[in-house]
Amino acid sequence: MGDSLFQLPDELLFTTLSHTFPCRDAQIRAVATLLHPHAAPCQNLVIHGTEATGKSAITAALLQALQEDTEKDEPLLRYVIINSIECITARHLYESTIAKVAEALQWRGAATRCDSVSQMVVELSKMLKYPSYPDKFRFVLVFDGIDRPREAPITLLPALARLSEIIPRITSVFIVTSPPASFLRTSFVPCIEFPNYTKNEFVTILNTTSLPTAPLPTTTIQETTELWNRFTAAVHDALARAASRTLPSLQHACTSLWPRFTAPILAGTHAPREFSKLMVAARVHFQDESLLDPGIVAIRSCSTTTQPQANNSAAALPSAPPSQANTPRKAGQFTTTTTPSKPKATANPFVSATTTDLSTLLPPTARLLLLASYLASHNPTRHDLVLFSTFHHGRRKRRGGLSVGTSGRGGHRGAQSKHRKIARKLLGAHAFVLERMLAIFTAVRGEWDPRWLDRDVDNTREMDADIEMAIATLASLRLLIRVGGAAAGGVAGDQMDRGGKWRCNVGWEVVRGLGRSMGVEVEEWLVE
Repeated sequence: MGDSLFQLPDELLFTTLSHTFPCRDAQIRAVATLLHPHAAPCQNLVIHGTEATGKSAITAALLQALQEDTEKDEPLLRYVIINSIECITARHLYESTIAKVAEALQWRGAATRCDSVSQMVVELSKMLKYPSYPDKFRFVLVFDGIDRPREAPITLLPALARLSEIIPRITSVFIVTSPPASFLRTSFVPCIEFPNYTKNEFVTILNTTSLPTAPLPTTTIQETTELWNRFTAAVHDALARAASRTLPSLQHACTSLWPRFTAPILAGTHAPREFSKLMVAARVHFQDESLLDPGIVAIRSCSTTTQPQANNSAAALPSAPPSQANTPRKAGQFTTTTTPSKPKATANPFVSATTTDLSTLLPPTARLLLLASYLASHNPTRHDLVLFSTFHHGRRKRRGGLSVGTSGRGGHRGAQSKHRKIARKLLGAHAFVLERMLAIFTAVRGEWDPRWLDRDVDNTREMDADIEMAIATLASLRLLIRVGGAAAGGVAGDQMDRGGKWRCNVGWEVVRGLGRSMGVEVEEWLVE
């Protein structure tokens, strides 16, 4: 490397790393300057940034490149990476560090047991301080995720930061998410931030690393590249802030949406330069959450073989020729599953086949509470006794839509209901007291869910205990909204305060489908 006091690695090394990790050239050069033996090696280095910003991957790739670069003349750099999240206790971290250092140096006779940081310093001194090494030899200890250890003592980080004071050849690198002020308890520690990617950086990375290698069958490679560039910008605008905030999730979203986005081009209905029309055709796919994270939001499979074909045709994919559907049947041929039925007049059948509704996502107790909250929001309080009382009959009779005072006797309530122009279910939801909603839930749960009738079943107490959890779940999903403060004498902010006011935040179509999934016609319980 010569006799220069300060000399950076070869420029080819930075070019290769910048091509592998776009938009991180400044961070790569800064880390290389503070770790290279011939540049300005430091004792401690803090690398921080949010999730999926390239901290760990760039550090590992850079150290590997620096180690290979220094081996051209003499070995001046060695490193190990300790994943602190995988270490359960501090002792596990000490022993993992000693084992990896011994493996990197090919040291024999390292201790297999280490109970304290003092013993770890002794073992590291045996391997790094007392043996003879070149003058500018550096050993880099990288503690990845050191701010999230499971059972680490409070003195762990300050002790690791002082390893370089005892063993001058060591450089400790701490990769953290958000470092507190002076968390290493040392006078000066250089910090390098890996900020989150901007929109231009997101698009640049996606256009560099995830560009389709082969053009579309009906387009050229230039048209495919231009379409991909505009497509990634549209995906970022639609999903980056709401769902795909990190680079891996945005890459997954682009990979999942690209075949559906280009399906009209393959079908011949749109040209590659008609980007606006392609966006309109693929609008429903940008709203489908199951494409972003299929491990959490399940996709319902189709029960027949003809359903995927209908879904694909609705999504502008090539469909079967009409002549196949109108082929005359032979005598004695079964037609139960092959006879084409008239398609439903829906905007897009693909949505109903892939997205999940509340009847699938919510447990029974939460569904019952949501239906009870809808009734409490849309029924007047004065009709609760008539609708939900079981004092005389033990079970409420179905009324088919209650109409109070409509007997034609000219009563005041009859006059009000006669002049009503808008159905109550189409009006806005009113606020209700939590105690009233729980009373409605207690009155109807036995009729809506037969499991509540048998009090000797073991899961009854479990369902009673899940009521508070179900209310908290509905509130976190914004299906129930807290609109009032605490009752007199209550604690402000307590969700289970019986005097707090709430409002149902779902519409009539959602509630009707939710009720029918449990065999309940919600319209029979509304006062008109």
